[in-house]
Amino acid sequence: MKKILMLIYAVCIALACQAATIDNTPVKTFDLKRFLGSWYEVARYDHWFERGMEQTKATYKLRTDGKIEVLNTGIKNGKPKESKGKAKTTDTAGLLRVSFFGPFYSDYRILLVDKDYQYALVGSSSDSYLWILSRKPQLTKDAKELFLKEARRRGYDTSKLIWIKHN
Repeated sequence: MKKILMLIYAVCIALACQAATIDNTPVKTFDLKRFLGSWYEVARYDHWFERGMEQTKATYKLRTDGKIEVLNTGIKNGKPKESKGKAKTTDTAGLLRVSFFGPFYSDYRILLVDKDYQYALVGSSSDSYLWILSRKPQLTKDAKELFLKEARRRGYDTSKLIWIKHN
């Protein structure tokens, strides 16, 4: 029992130290209705659930129960792939909770969105996840510079971003 408690304590300390390395504070104001719709994933950190995916796109639709339907699509090994999930709002603007695995939810933090809701920088509760989204398959040069600068300002390592190919 003592070993388990020590392990839990060590994990909590590691997570607390990790979380302190970035500023993942969500935007102060957020309009969910304007965020809904389709977004191209133009850049992301590498993680197992999207590894090898290209032409990735996320679509968010409001459900009748107030939750958000999430549909992620893309191409992996030349074949279409999709995953369905759900999201829910929280009391914090720009912070959604997203689930693709039953009752398990993760933070989905809108770190920056432009005034026209054409581009978004999204993170999570740790520095392990980062996405740059766009309503179009590519970013403008100005948008790319702005979003990379904001990610670096917040403490994210932008050299780890994978730039996604879209046809």
